[in-house]
Amino acid sequence: MCGRFTLTVTWEELMMRYMLDPESVSPFHMPRYNIAPAQMVAAIIHDGRSNRIGQLQWGLVPSWAKDPSAGSKMINARSETLEEKPAYRIPFYRKRCLIPADGFYEWQKTGEGKQPLRISMRSGRIFSMAGLYDTWITPDGQKLSTCTIITTEPNTLMEPIHNRMPVILRPEDEALWLDRSAAPEGSDAGASSALQSLRALLRPYPAEEMEAHPVSTIVNSVKNDTEECIRSITSS
Repeated sequence: MCGRFTLTVTWEELMMRYMLDPESVSPFHMPRYNIAPAQMVAAIIHDGRSNRIGQLQWGLVPSWAKDPSAGSKMINARSETLEEKPAYRIPFYRKRCLIPADGFYEWQKTGEGKQPLRISMRSGRIFSMAGLYDTWITPDGQKLSTCTIITTEPNTLMEPIHNRMPVILRPEDEALWLDRSAAPEGSDAGASSALQSLRALLRPYPAEEMEAHPVSTIVNSVKNDTEECIRSITSS
């Protein structure tokens, strides 16, 4: 699964990476060293004309849910069952997003307990996790926009650490993931082709382009959101 991640770049770097207009939206609180479920996270969508950035609450609440408590159980969506689960099927077809990150945490079992590791790109660059979003309307008519991060089987780097990893998209695949016209609904050849193209993106990211290093156990607490969270330590 993916239960914590980081986005430690500047607002300007984020705008440049996703070709966004910095004047189109107020800056979010950044950098962030320990992003956790139920918090607001940066997300990229395409509105049909250009990329847009906004904040979504992490933990998907389906539009048809009775109450928002469902979100706590939907921080991750398994890629293998997206089309089988009612909560994810329509978002997979119509409401795909990118969740920017520059690292994520997993806890590896050791003889002395669990050691937190931060996994990132060897290049140190921002990467995009494949996400889905939906909007739930509160009883008083307010909109609650939420998201989930899609997971897949682990690559060889992740396999000794955890049995799942987030789906990470290559930069050249991001436009397809965001493309609203690539809606794999219907029975015609175009819909089938769109579906196959999207499914092909739901794969483990190449292990040779990633790295993992141990970090302090201060990341165990979501209250800690400082640079110390990402600082590499010597594993005992």
